[in-house]
Formats: sequence, structure tokens, C-alpha cells
Amino acid sequence: MAIDYKTSGVDIQAGEETVDKIKPMIKKTHRKEVLSEIGLFGGFFDAKFPDYNHPVLVASTDGVGTKLKVAYAMNKHNTVGNCLVNHCVNDILTSGARPLFFLDYFATGKLNPEIATQVIEGFANGCVENGVALLGGETAEMPSIYSGEEYDVSGTIVGVVEKDKIVDGKKIIENDVLIGLPSNGLHTNGYSLARNVLFSKYKVDEYVDSLQNTIGDELLKIHRSYLKIIDPLLNTDYLKGISHITGGGIIGNTKRIIPKGLKLQIDWSSWELPAIFKLIQETGNIADAEMRKVFNLGIGLILVVAKQNVDLVLEVLQNENPKIIGKVISE
Repeated sequence: MAIDYKTSGVDIQAGEETVDKIKPMIKKTHRKEVLSEIGLFGGFFDAKFPDYNHPVLVASTDGVGTKLKVAYAMNKHNTVGNCLVNHCVNDILTSGARPLFFLDYFATGKLNPEIATQVIEGFANGCVENGVALLGGETAEMPSIYSGEEYDVSGTIVGVVEKDKIVDGKKIIENDVLIGLPSNGLHTNGYSLARNVLFSKYKVDEYVDSLQNTIGDELLKIHRSYLKIIDPLLNTDYLKGISHITGGGIIGNTKRIIPKGLKLQIDWSSWELPAIFKLIQETGNIADAEMRKVFNLGIGLILVVAKQNVDLVLEVLQNENPKIIGKVISE
């Protein structure tokens, strides 16, 4: 029997079928600045920024970690791509940047066009939600690296911010206030611990009364994008710092933007711990310190604001259930 690419584990026809399925999804994300057609070796994006005096590009790359294991178990693949886009949007949002375009990477052991299409549908949905162009990507079939139809995803986002509106934390001082915006669950972090704890007791499709949801659907909730929520504040001088609460928790992430000589004082009782985190902690008998180090605990984004501007910011965010969760103090 002759050996060819397909018998070696790579199906070019499946790849072409996938591309045909995803083209309409990608097309709907395109902005007027996109100058290239789908299928070229690179994506073209017009770099004129007539509304900016001194535009600065901001870029970030990330993945969704072992949240993918839940997607495999649920055979539900159309949300993780959306999670990834939103995660990346939030990361550059911490600098005050608005997103422009997104590049995706999808790698699998055996390419299933239906699964790949669902994943990329999630990318497209996230891009449409955030006004981002899905400018290009890569689909790779690597049978010697990944097992079966399991896959991994990553994404790169590029955005823009006016140079004198960059948010970098340098102006943060003692007594500045921390305003937290709610998450809707784990977002994309802490899944290795959460899965280890929850799946030792519950099945992925098991309904849990305290969650009013199945374990799997609760864990697959889409990572929130905060772009539209805080967009009205980006052109003001109210935001001294923005922290996206990902791996490392509230303190681990927010201390990255706090100047030397200062630290965070968090009032952990200032918001209600969501049910999913209570369930994880109780099921695994996990210490408070570990929970705070691993999970967002219901706070997905933190804004650092001068005390005199707190009421103005809260008024803008009044429909988002913001919480004053602490302040900046001296070491």
C-alpha cells in the first residue's frame, strides 16, 4: 500500500471543506479597513487612523487553557472561540485600547470540519460582538501532537489607543479606589483546579440546583467582554488603571499595574461570591487563599479611579452592578 499524506494523518480535503464552511462567517466580521480577500497568505488592514493624533498599536496573544476539556466532554465547541476573542479584547482594553483585528490558530490531531467550523463560528461571533475583523488564521492538523479530534486554540489581537490616553497605572496613588465589574463565572482561568474538584463528584451533564444549570454549561459560559461597558470612559481621564482578572486572581493581576511603594487593600466581603465558586470551594475543601490566587471570584475587571471621580464612574456603570471592592494603600 502506497503511503500518502492522508494515510499519514493529514486530510487536505477536510481542510478545504473547513475553509469553505468558514468563509461566510469570516466575511461578516470584516470592517471597511480590511483590504484583503479570504485565502491570501496575509491579511491587509488599512493603517490610516484619521481620528487619532498619535495612534499607538497594542497587541496581545492568549488561549483558553483547559476549558477546552469541558468543551470536548460536552461536545459543544461554538463558545470557546468567543471566549478567546473576548479575553484578548479585555487584555488590550486594560491599556485603553480599542480592538482592530484578530488572528486565530486552531490545531487538532484529526480535522473534523464540523468541530472546526463550530470553533471558528465562536471566533466570528466574538469578533462581531466587539467590532473586530477576523483578519486571518491557521488551521493545522497534527496527528502526532494532538490526540484524535481534540484541539487547541490561540489568538492574537491588535488594537489602537491615542498615545496621551494610554492607561498604564503610572498615575495611581494612595487612596485611589478599586471598582469591580462582575464576571459571569470562571471566564478562562482556573479550569485545571475546577475540573479536578468538580468532576471527582459530578458528571459534566449533571444539573446542580445551586447553579440552576448543569456543570458543563456553567463552566462553558462565555468569558465576558467589557469593551462596550467601559468604552464611554476611555476618552475621559477617570481611569488610572484597568486590571483584567485572569490567572493569578484579583491581587495577582491588579498588582501588575500598581506603582512601587503601594499595595492593594481588598474588602473580600464587598460582593457576593457566585454559586460556582462556592461549589468549587466546598467540594474541594479549598482554602480562601488558594481560591483568591486561582479564580476571579466573580470580579472580571477592576478599574482604579481617583476618589473624587468614583461617583461619576459608578453613574456610567450603573447598569452593570459595579462594586467598590477596596483601595490602594501605602506599603
